[in-house]
Amino acid sequence: MRPQIRLSGATLKVLRLLLSQPAQGFSGADISRSAHIGSGTLYPMLTRLELAGWLTSEWENGAPRELGRPRRRFYKLTNEGRSNALAAFNEFRLAEGELAWNS
Repeated sequence: MRPQIRLSGATLKVLRLLLSQPAQGFSGADISRSAHIGSGTLYPMLTRLELAGWLTSEWENGAPRELGRPRRRFYKLTNEGRSNALAAFNEFRLAEGELAWNS
């Protein structure tokens, strides 16, 4: 059974970033810097998103010695993740509009 995804503000920031360039993989460090989310929050979130089928990840090729730094892990949205993220943002926009309209 896949875990349910809690769409916190931090999760929405990550999803928005990944949706901005869906063909590009983002390293955890890139996501952390761009979304302003600390590693203690980010990496457990990425793990949950991957276990839920929203993300896929892969290590870059090359040995750390050859790269001159630790290898990076790149994260991308799956088709399911892209659909779920777009649906979440659409629901958020509807809820936001409904709240503004009813004020």
